[in-house]
Amino acid sequence: MSASHPVAGQEAPYYFVPGLSGHPVRASLALLTLAAGLTLWFNEYGIGKWVALVGILSLLTVLYFWFGDAIQESESGLYGRRVDSAYRWSMAWFIFSEVMFFSALFGALFYARFFTTPLMGDLDHSLYLWPAFNAVWPHSGPAGIIDPFAVMGPFWLPTINTSLLLASGVTLTIAHHALIANHRRKACVWLFFTVLLGAIFLGCQAYEYIHAYSDLNLKFNSGIFGSTFYMLTGFHGFHVLIGGIMLSVILYRLMRGDFTAEKHFGFEGAAWYWHFVDVVWLGLYIVVYWM
Repeated sequence: MSASHPVAGQEAPYYFVPGLSGHPVRASLALLTLAAGLTLWFNEYGIGKWVALVGILSLLTVLYFWFGDAIQESESGLYGRRVDSAYRWSMAWFIFSEVMFFSALFGALFYARFFTTPLMGDLDHSLYLWPAFNAVWPHSGPAGIIDPFAVMGPFWLPTINTSLLLASGVTLTIAHHALIANHRRKACVWLFFTVLLGAIFLGCQAYEYIHAYSDLNLKFNSGIFGSTFYMLTGFHGFHVLIGGIMLSVILYRLMRGDFTAEKHFGFEGAAWYWHFVDVVWLGLYIVVYWM
């Protein structure tokens, strides 16, 4: 049973209880379809990729209508302070889980570079490893399996991408302050520039991957360096894509008149996520490209 809509000027309910919804069941079925499709695909069944595609499209459709219902409830004035607090805590814990995710990837890189590589250098190479092993990062092991490759340095694409993301953090902050000051047009303009900078970042990263693969022979199977390089940069690029989609939705909502100077957590939640992505890239830029 859901709460009734508040009368104009009346405070939102103490806590909004939504009515029965089929979205969770539909999302579960879509995820099950996706998992089944990937399992078939990985086991070289031709139908697997099509089943996985159906699962992805089904999940995106469910999320579209599910988020649409949440937006409608919010704009109808059904969300009070306690619901707002619940959303804030949920977003905070979600970002914390993302911090742990990237910490694991950074940890794998640190462990391979600063622990296992020096340790292997202390062993008798002729007995335990291949005779020509050199404990220098990145190493080319296992011997005879990894094709020679070159690493990606910080100049110039990674540095340009760093500047793009830092600039996008500034434009997003300007847009946020403009919304707080109730300057909706200004907020839309600066938020548009934020989305544009994110799109340019993804374009530069795609070009970087082409250069790394074609010119440097740096591939996902180029030893521990290649796998950690593409895992870190690839997952970060995926997060930039998700953040860009979130900000694009927020921009559309701003343009149609959603949010007020006092209540705009949808904007703030997306901004938190984008700033998190910025910080992760700074760490990645230093650890992967400079060290």
